[in-house]
Amino acid sequence: MKAVIIEKTGGTDVLQYKTDWPVPEPKDGEVLVKNEYIGINYIDTYFRSGVYPLPEVPFILGREGSGTIAAVGANAPSDLKVGSRVVYMGTQAYAEYTPVSGKSTIPIPDSIDSKIAAAALLQALTALTLIREAYPVQKGDWVLVTAAAGGVGLWLCQMLRAVGARTIATASTEEKRQLAKENGAEVLLEYHEEDRDVFVKKVLEITGGEGVHAVFDSVGKDTFDSSLAVVRRKGTMVSFGNASGPVTGFSLARLSAKNVKLLRTTLFNYIATRDELVQYADELWKFIEKDGLNVRIHDVYPLADIARATQDIEGRKTTGKLVLKP
Repeated sequence: MKAVIIEKTGGTDVLQYKTDWPVPEPKDGEVLVKNEYIGINYIDTYFRSGVYPLPEVPFILGREGSGTIAAVGANAPSDLKVGSRVVYMGTQAYAEYTPVSGKSTIPIPDSIDSKIAAAALLQALTALTLIREAYPVQKGDWVLVTAAAGGVGLWLCQMLRAVGARTIATASTEEKRQLAKENGAEVLLEYHEEDRDVFVKKVLEITGGEGVHAVFDSVGKDTFDSSLAVVRRKGTMVSFGNASGPVTGFSLARLSAKNVKLLRTTLFNYIATRDELVQYADELWKFIEKDGLNVRIHDVYPLADIARATQDIEGRKTTGKLVLKP
């Protein structure tokens, strides 16, 4: 089968496209999915570059995809059958066939296209669990979203609008900020060109001097300090990404100035069980169908073009979701 493997961490040169990789067999509790579409996520670059350790080598990157079930292992969930159209989150997605735990695989409703399912699942569920669990957003809350034109950022803008929150969006270019506005952001701010004091002053003016109820920050070290500075008393700072590098050397005593709650979240701890995954996926499909949430797909790349796709996402050349097709 076709697959992209890595045998060591590093730049995009470590990505090896293979056409003769062995097709895996599903183990106990697994299904084998013939991928139709594969989602690219920033977390993939963390494993490739060494920010996160590789569990083994050689390793196939990728965390989500959609397709049809080609084989079913023993003790897989009863609703997963050969020929079923499914979407999943797991590992080894950058391939023609992927073995996935049945706990992380769910059928796709007839009303949802397979490409939309692959493009939506991980990033949209990240956004959904952020607004439901990391900080339960209420109507009228002020929320700051960094990298608001990225994959998760655009979902956050749309979901926050749907629940009645007021969103301040930051992004690196005017084009990206306008895209965030089209997707629900109320206020647009720069974060590269302005220094921290100017940024903080603007946010405080917008929020009546109090600051935001919550920040959802996926950028990491470059925006962490300014994001934390604009959180109001008893507010919540949620860090969920390292696009500019991880936050290090943080003193917990800094939180006491405003009794701020600080979280470093990951989606998979919110959907650790299949029941949790199904619950949030059902809510996501309803968001898409009822509220008309837009699934923005930046481009669909052939699997062989994985290096170009990776360079695009790391170079901040993209808005919305990047998808691979085997």
